Amino acid sequence: MRRRLLLLSTTTGYQLRSFGDAATELGIELVFATDRCHSLFDPWRDSAVPVRFHEERESIDAVLRVARQRPLDGVLAVGDRPVVLAAQIAAALGLPGNPPDSARASAHKRLTRERLARAGLPVPWHTPIKAGEDPARIAANVVYPAVVKPVGLSGSRGVIRVNDRRELVSALQRVSTLVTRTEIRGQRTGSEQDLLIEGFIEGREYAIEGLLTRGRFRPLALFDKPDPLDGPFFEETLYVTPSALPAGAQQHIFKAVERAAAALGLWHGPIHAECRTNGDDVFVLEVAARPIGGLCSKVLRFDDGGGADSERTEGRRSLEYLLVRHALGEDVSNMARESSAAAVMMIPIPRRGIYRRVDGEHDAGAVRYVEDVRITAKRDQLLEPLPEAGSYLGFIFARAPRREDADAAVREAHARLTFIVDPAIDVMVNP
Repeated sequence: MRRRLLLLSTTTGYQLRSFGDAATELGIELVFATDRCHSLFDPWRDSAVPVRFHEERESIDAVLRVARQRPLDGVLAVGDRPVVLAAQIAAALGLPGNPPDSARASAHKRLTRERLARAGLPVPWHTPIKAGEDPARIAANVVYPAVVKPVGLSGSRGVIRVNDRRELVSALQRVSTLVTRTEIRGQRTGSEQDLLIEGFIEGREYAIEGLLTRGRFRPLALFDKPDPLDGPFFEETLYVTPSALPAGAQQHIFKAVERAAAALGLWHGPIHAECRTNGDDVFVLEVAARPIGGLCSKVLRFDDGGGADSERTEGRRSLEYLLVRHALGEDVSNMARESSAAAVMMIPIPRRGIYRRVDGEHDAGAVRYVEDVRITAKRDQLLEPLPEAGSYLGFIFARAPRREDADAAVREAHARLTFIVDPAIDVMVNP
């Protein structure tokens, strides 16, 4: 009997095609559950189950009805919004997954801080507030430098460093305005108005891709973020792997992430963690119960256990291939990240405006070691830089024998691109 995997995602998930390719290669059936309009009859012709991530009981029932006709063998979530529903569905079906309350905590910055602190892990001081509270009153009790952030947004959206009272008041007003936007309020998580002020952590930042198998943690990759992330905004531009850190320092980070995942109660499935280090301390900022987001997963390739060397690509598999197998209960312990270095640049948005076109894409793709230049912005799209931004212009991927070569390649490719962005015309409407 053909095996089936339930994949929960938003309708705009970049990774869906990669999961589809992996499913085809493995000969399994993907059953999608997405937050699309339930009143339309299969508009994308993929037989997806329409769900609402904020209507958990109704969405679970919808999936269970499908599962009675098409039994499911695994559950996997892509992106932050589906992780709680995925955990609930896995529990309802008796399939391996994360406890729902643990999945919920992993997607909520305040709950994450509280659980890590209870476990004795280092966390910055932090104070929860509501958007719209009196900034002047709050500012009187803050130790600087500090960071303001919404508890439920990802990708550094709404995250601002402040160095004094004046900057804090301005940041709180800016973030409070951001979280009133229709697309954010429409998520209906119940925490859209929840903000966090916490101490700024000096040091370098790293990202960790990992896998939990019934509570056992396995790191898949450690990414350096070679550009300093000191604010006032925290745009994650470049990931490079393998890390330049000594082996002992890498193991120190992996152990901290393993402890953080256990403190949150995460148990089974992919995780994407972020941390900052300053000397001996590793501050785990988040452990998301899902894989790396967007197209960034293309930077990772895995040997399938057949001993492929660094000059071969036919034995290489995608992260999605590994995750599909893992979600179906297969042993993927023999799949290890390829030996070559890799880098991905999330192309930053230079300024607010209307995107028209990009020049130099061919020249950028011709840079040695660059594998792909993928522009994801759409013509006439309104672009916004951080902290308001909710997307990137695109992605640049490079693979090289050395990490320094991969890093330099994506930077050179980016330097050859010219983005034509016209000023945005803001229309004022009289009340």
